[in-house]
Amino acid sequence: MDKLDKTISLESDRKTLTGIASGDAGALKALYRDYFPMVLHMVVQNSGTAEEAKDVFQEAVIVLYDRISQGKFELNSKLKTYLYAVCRRLWLKQLGGYERTFQDVTHYEETIPVEDDLAVHEEKDQQMALMELALNQLGEPCRSIIQEFYVMGRSMQEICEKFGYTNADNAKNQKYKCLQRLKKIYFTANNNENE
Repeated sequence: MDKLDKTISLESDRKTLTGIASGDAGALKALYRDYFPMVLHMVVQNSGTAEEAKDVFQEAVIVLYDRISQGKFELNSKLKTYLYAVCRRLWLKQLGGYERTFQDVTHYEETIPVEDDLAVHEEKDQQMALMELALNQLGEPCRSIIQEFYVMGRSMQEICEKFGYTNADNAKNQKYKCLQRLKKIYFTANNNENE
C-alpha cells in the first residue's frame, strides 16, 4: 500500500471516528458494515458462534467509543487493525474462561495490552493488500480458479465442471500453475514494496 492509499485510509478512519464521537448513527452502521465481517470470521474460526462475535464486536465498539469520548484515543494505525486487535484480545480472554464485566472491558488496557498486536496486524493488512493486487494482476481464469478453491472452498471436481476441464487432475494442474504465477507476482510486488 503506498503513502497516498495510507493517507486516504487514515483520513476515512478519522471521519468515521469524528462521526462516532458526534453520535452519528451512519458512522456506527458503516463501522459494523465494514469491520464486523472480519471479527465474525475470526471468532467463528476460533471455536465461536455468530452471537459471540456480535458480543465481542459490540464490546470493542464500546471500548472505542469510551476512549474517543474521554479523549484517550489516538489513531496510529488503521481503524480496522485497531478493532481487530481489540476483538482478538477480547475473544482470547473469553476463551480463557475469565469472567468479564463492563469494568474489565472499558479498562482492558491494564490486563490485555492491544498495542502489542497492532504492528503485527498492520503487517498482515499490507500483505493482504499486496495479495489482492497480485490476484488482480493474475488475470482470468487463474484469478477465478484461485478464488473458487481457496476463498469459496470449492472442490477440484466442482472447479473442473465450472471451468470445463476434462477431469479434476487437469483442473488441479491448472490451479498449480496459477498458484505459481500468483506467488511470482506477489513476491515481486512484496520485494518492490520493501525497497
